[in-house]
Amino acid sequence: MSLMKESNKKPGRPRSIQSHQALLQATLELLAEVGFEAMSIEAIASRARVGKMTIYRRYTSKEELVADAIESVREEVTIPNTESFWGDINALIENAAQITLSPLGRQTVAMIISSASSNPQFAKIYWIKYLQPRRQAFAIVLEKAKARNEVRADLDPGLVFDAMSGIMLYALIFQRTTESWVDYVRRSLHLFLREN
Repeated sequence: MSLMKESNKKPGRPRSIQSHQALLQATLELLAEVGFEAMSIEAIASRARVGKMTIYRRYTSKEELVADAIESVREEVTIPNTESFWGDINALIENAAQITLSPLGRQTVAMIISSASSNPQFAKIYWIKYLQPRRQAFAIVLEKAKARNEVRADLDPGLVFDAMSGIMLYALIFQRTTESWVDYVRRSLHLFLREN
């Protein structure tokens, strides 16, 4: 009889990916069920069937985990390059509509707003990891438009991005009955960005 036993263990990578997906899914479920403040790392670990150390090896805080979970279901915003400022803006609006106006998109936006409103640490992490890179990418669109003399040279890219985001959120929350979301956002931006 051999003293050596054959190992039934599989390589770690597939299990690691499965554990991570289960972790993100459990986080989203609990966020929807009990909200940011009431959910705990223990509850997330239990639902995902992973140890707490699995979470702490990947994330430094609950805020970072929640931000990553939310982003895992959001499609990446593609920065267009149509060689025209309004072509780029229209492409961004259409892309945002596809991402945001679906039931999952609406739920995701609600989770972001709720979590950021109740937890400044989450808001900071989400701003640094996800909003700032998008803001910086949008600045490239505006700088190209300035080089083509399509917009005023003194337009602040960050302010334009923030205003565009605010308009989109407002139109999402307070839905208009006479005008589509896309048309309202486009008309608002034309008003905001028209030349003086």
